[in-house]
Amino acid sequence: MARELPEAMPAPKAPGLAALSPAYFGLVMATGIVSLAGFMMGHDLLAEGLFYLNIAQYILLLLLFGLRAILHPRRFFGDMVAHSIGPGYFTLVAGTGILASQFLLMRENIPVGAALWLLAVLLWICLTYTIFTAFTVTAEKPRLDRGINGSWLLAVVATQSLSVSSALLAARIGQPYRIELNFIALSMWLWGGMLYIWMMSLIFYRYSFFRFLPDDLAPPYWINMGAMAISALAGSLLILNAPDAPYLLSMLPFLKGFTVFYWATGTWWIPMLLLLAIWRYGFKRFPFEYDPLYWGAVFPLGMYAACTWLLERAMQFDFLVMLPRSFFYIAAVAWLLAFAGMLRRLSRIFLAGPEKKHEGRP
Repeated sequence: MARELPEAMPAPKAPGLAALSPAYFGLVMATGIVSLAGFMMGHDLLAEGLFYLNIAQYILLLLLFGLRAILHPRRFFGDMVAHSIGPGYFTLVAGTGILASQFLLMRENIPVGAALWLLAVLLWICLTYTIFTAFTVTAEKPRLDRGINGSWLLAVVATQSLSVSSALLAARIGQPYRIELNFIALSMWLWGGMLYIWMMSLIFYRYSFFRFLPDDLAPPYWINMGAMAISALAGSLLILNAPDAPYLLSMLPFLKGFTVFYWATGTWWIPMLLLLAIWRYGFKRFPFEYDPLYWGAVFPLGMYAACTWLLERAMQFDFLVMLPRSFFYIAAVAWLLAFAGMLRRLSRIFLAGPEKKHEGRP
């Protein structure tokens, strides 16, 4: 007979909730950007469906994260200051910013969009200074090859999501807040670019001078490209907003140059990441199974489609007309595959539930 738990021992509190990935708001990021890209390119039915789905996903994940913080506070806050997974919490900021952008662009709903924008700002401040202060002062730190990965660039994505939502909000309200919001958008755009340079230098160093195993190539490495794509999107919005802000108009050559720089850097990453994926899954036979981190690979594909579509209009690059639509279809298929994998994983968990209830009985 299997030994039974003593009556005094409390039942475990939602063990699945304790293991909830800090990066699960990548689901909101990916769904939101595919919806926005679809809206930009005239796929209204798909965009609308994903918009409502994203609202439901966002609310559900907020509840789950809140419960995790209450029921498993040591695990929740411990993950936040862990080098390898702590930056995953920045998906909460980016997801909030993307949802704010959906309300602003697809619904022209300024009150809800502004409320979500303000929430994203508060989350960004709290998480940025909590996570990076903890990384700095902690006594025991991992080696570079064990402590840094592509998820660190989620801090860049979170920062640029504030630039995007600030620029969208600025274009929809009157003065004097329009000037101030454009300044916030510009400041976050510049800071996000500087942060990318810092982090990408470390990641590229880790790529080149440490042993690289298939297990090390987690899906968030696609954020290498996604961080540049959202930077190009933010830059394109600043270019379009320039007539409403004199200081942006005076910086127009700089804005255009750096926006193309960001877009070109993101484009360079695409073949590199594809080759690494072929190496991982083709040559090294790494198992292809659903992981919440795969949303970190779907998001960059959708963001590249959206940023190229907007860049084409901001810079009048008519020769790019086919590229955003092609990447939109790729992103939509990738989202569908990831969503199907998530549903399959959830069905397995629920179906296994009754069996697990009998464990520990004679």
